[in-house]
Amino acid sequence: MLDIRFVRENAEAVKENIRKKFQDEKLPLVDEVIELDEKARRAQAEADELKAARNRISKEIGKLMGQGKKEEAMQMKAEVEKDSQRLAELEEIQKDASAKLYEKMLIIPQMIDDSVPIGKDDSENVELEKFGEPVTPPFEIPYHTDIMDRFDGIDLDAAGRVAGNGFYYLMGDIARLHSSVLSYARDFMINKGFVYHVPPFMIRGNVVTGVMSFAEMDAMMYKIEGEDLYLIGTSEHSMIGKFIDQIIPEEKLPQTLTSYSPCFRKEKGAHGIEERGVYRIHQFEKQEMIVVCRPEESMDWYNKLWSYTVEFFRSLDIPVRTLECCSGDLADLKVKSCDVEAWSPRQQKYFEVGSCSNLGDAQARRLKIRVNGKDGKKYLAHTLNNTVVATPRMLIAFMENNLQEDGTILIPKALQPYMGGQEKLVPKH
Repeated sequence: MLDIRFVRENAEAVKENIRKKFQDEKLPLVDEVIELDEKARRAQAEADELKAARNRISKEIGKLMGQGKKEEAMQMKAEVEKDSQRLAELEEIQKDASAKLYEKMLIIPQMIDDSVPIGKDDSENVELEKFGEPVTPPFEIPYHTDIMDRFDGIDLDAAGRVAGNGFYYLMGDIARLHSSVLSYARDFMINKGFVYHVPPFMIRGNVVTGVMSFAEMDAMMYKIEGEDLYLIGTSEHSMIGKFIDQIIPEEKLPQTLTSYSPCFRKEKGAHGIEERGVYRIHQFEKQEMIVVCRPEESMDWYNKLWSYTVEFFRSLDIPVRTLECCSGDLADLKVKSCDVEAWSPRQQKYFEVGSCSNLGDAQARRLKIRVNGKDGKKYLAHTLNNTVVATPRMLIAFMENNLQEDGTILIPKALQPYMGGQEKLVPKH
């Protein structure tokens, strides 16, 4: 959420930012919030004048009563009562205008960074760099659930009977591989100096609106019926929420955190054939990294974060690339974002396995996350998040890139300690 003073002083820049995001339907909001802000400030100013006048008159009434001038005092008291009625009206006007202002301000998108490429949707995202050589083996690679079946590692039919489409049972070596990847990701981030967390898997509504836009919330979040609680779509939500209404001493920045959680998502909409199986699902597990820092440090942290994901995947012999998200593909709270995509030998293309985002002060403003500077002045922190790994989707890239012609799956050295020293998985059939 933007600062209303910034909108007031930079209305045309805010409108141009909306145009860059191809959200022209939001353009009227800028003039509307400026008008509501003016209405609220006028009501507040008049109310402040009335309060000051009432205080002065109250003192005069006391003097007049002390002097025995009761009739004059009663006349002035009647004026105070009349002003009290107007004051109540003004307070209601100010309260109503401020509430409408806040609601509309939540919809106006964050100012994007100047470096963000302009484009309408994800088809116009820009490839930045490739890491590792994409290899196509001289044998056919089966669909990922067919690979898992060879190891008796997945049961979608049973999951469908129990929970419906979009759920799964992982079993045996595949389930162990899934857990091993998450354990390795945990230790990988701890070794980078991040503090490991297991956060709440549900959050209150005020945290939800603090960490994401209404459009994202509607498309993603599951609400607990009868409770002010939502299942998290990613641990970023509860991890950023940890700092709600907090004032952080500047010397305690940056806060570098890594968190494990299950994630729950509605995943609205239809998807292609390659998104069957465990590619796009309602429940998965994830290791996340979160940074809360000073504004001037956020872009440096942004570049560090996505590079950690690249390093993690390369340590597992998976080629990846980074893709800069264009303006139209950025969620409304994001200043800048890039995706990390893994190579799929079967599909002969890359697919998303992680996303890194700099949200500037958008979440901090909504959640009132402030920093107490060394000079005593308070300012809003910047927040960032990035996926270390999300499973079981990541297993698609892992299996395809480590599959051998005889059907075995090689276990990279980095993962072998978490797999009981195994160097490869041998199929059951």
